[in-house]
Amino acid sequence: MPTITVGLRPFPGTPAASSNADDDTPLPVRALLCTMHATSDGGARFVFELDADPARVRIPAPAESAPADELWQHTCFEVFVASPGEEAYREFNLSPSRQWANYAFTAYRERDNAFSAPAAPRIQYTARADGLTLEAELPASSLPGITTGTDLQIGLAAVIELDTGELEYWALKHPAPAPDFHDRGGFVLTLNMAAPEAA
Repeated sequence: MPTITVGLRPFPGTPAASSNADDDTPLPVRALLCTMHATSDGGARFVFELDADPARVRIPAPAESAPADELWQHTCFEVFVASPGEEAYREFNLSPSRQWANYAFTAYRERDNAFSAPAAPRIQYTARADGLTLEAELPASSLPGITTGTDLQIGLAAVIELDTGELEYWALKHPAPAPDFHDRGGFVLTLNMAAPEAA
């Protein structure tokens, strides 16, 4: 399957976006990349690579891999998935703690409270001297139902908690005047989904 690697951008006004070229103070977060591709079983894999000073970024403590709410209040990586032409979409919150959330929305910020995540994502977190890597595999059953070969619209984002407690908001595109990962103007990638391989 084709592999796509993209760079996320900080929301304007955050320290990473408003650095002064005359200031020699290193930024806490230097870059954030994400690589994505469809998997042979109809799912999708996302690998976030954060280039940062580990001493200046707060990472949630390890926890049991289980669903949890409000992960976005701390360092958390997010994936938004929608079918073209549909108002509905899914949101995945993926924490370095290995906790996760999977929400369904029928339209912009209209959450489907009857939705229950059908499967857990598989999350691997690796701390590095120059940052961290988080890899998440989303099972096919957790993605919007589509016809084989259909492109999915993807939005990628992250909340990074600095050692000061300040939150930085990173995304592929910031279409709104305030950080808003749900804005469909930020779902700027397409991912072609593979037909599951026969057993």
